Amino acid sequence: MKEFVEFIAKHLVDNPEAVVITEKVNEEKKIVFSLKVGPNDIGKVIGKKGKTALAMRTLLTAVAAKQGKRAILDIED
Repeated sequence: MKEFVEFIAKHLVDNPEAVVITEKVNEEKKIVFSLKVGPNDIGKVIGKKGKTALAMRTLLTAVAAKQGKRAILDIED
């Protein structure tokens, strides 16, 4: 799942080298992904009215559900 989020984020931004994803397991089936991008790319990851971020979270939820887990995506600036 981490590679999936990283793939999407790197294709959205102008500076793919600045994309950093950390993974934290809170409970047995709950995973929190923290996404950090460069300061000029934060708007591209969030999108207009948050639609890009919502789409990424929806896709991540679907991938996690297939594995029987719950995933949360936090976008940090």
